[in-house]
Amino acid sequence: MEGLSVGSVLLTGCDGGLGLALLKGFLEQPSPPRHLFAACLDPQGKAVNEVALGFPNVVILPLDVTDPNSIKAAVGKVREAVGSAGLNLLVNNTSATRRSTLATETAENMSLVYATNTIGPLQTSQAFLPLLKEAAEAEGQREMSCSRAAIINISSILGSIEVAEAWEERQDISYRCSKAALNMLTKCLALEYGSRGILCVSVDPGHVTPPLEQGMESPLGMKGGEEEEEEEEEEEEEEEEEEEEEEENVPPLMPQCPWTEEPKP
Repeated sequence: MEGLSVGSVLLTGCDGGLGLALLKGFLEQPSPPRHLFAACLDPQGKAVNEVALGFPNVVILPLDVTDPNSIKAAVGKVREAVGSAGLNLLVNNTSATRRSTLATETAENMSLVYATNTIGPLQTSQAFLPLLKEAAEAEGQREMSCSRAAIINISSILGSIEVAEAWEERQDISYRCSKAALNMLTKCLALEYGSRGILCVSVDPGHVTPPLEQGMESPLGMKGGEEEEEEEEEEEEEEEEEEEEEEENVPPLMPQCPWTEEPKP
């Protein structure tokens, strides 16, 4: 993000986690956006309001990416602020997950996770397209870039069909499938919107851990980032306890196995 200069940015999922970290990152730029919209499920949330305090360029918006009426209302508020200059950058960051295996996954969970992780970014991108087009058509802009007009979809290595990262650690069927679908959606957006000067890419932010920010849970595990940090911390603590117990039970003369770092989710 270093050196990035953008006139207007909309970040979804700013209740916590990665969304909140991105909000901080943009505010720390030498030239912060003139308009920085922090979209949240809970616009009264303590964390996002503390970050936004003292920054008149930040507008906290209520936004549920699964609700077309909520999206429409957010578009109207952004339109009022940016006018004919349009919106330069849309970051679809809101994400939901439910821990599951092939044996425990349900149609209900699949539908709900898809609604947030795949359909949500589609609906949000469609709704903000007119504002993105206006930014792309602004005089003096030629090459595609985040400074001109762009859609960034926050994806995950867990959505990679080729890699199938960390399968033994977490199957998370609905999450993996939704992120794989998001990657294809991004490709479709790029094919359709690229000719209009709008850059469309998927980004894997990597493993999001404290001290960036603790994710703030909402129904269905919807977060302002793609990882459930608290849940993973608990799992790591349990694993460490199990390892300690195993080490205690090893006979004194038995050689210890070298530690091998597990793949990060």
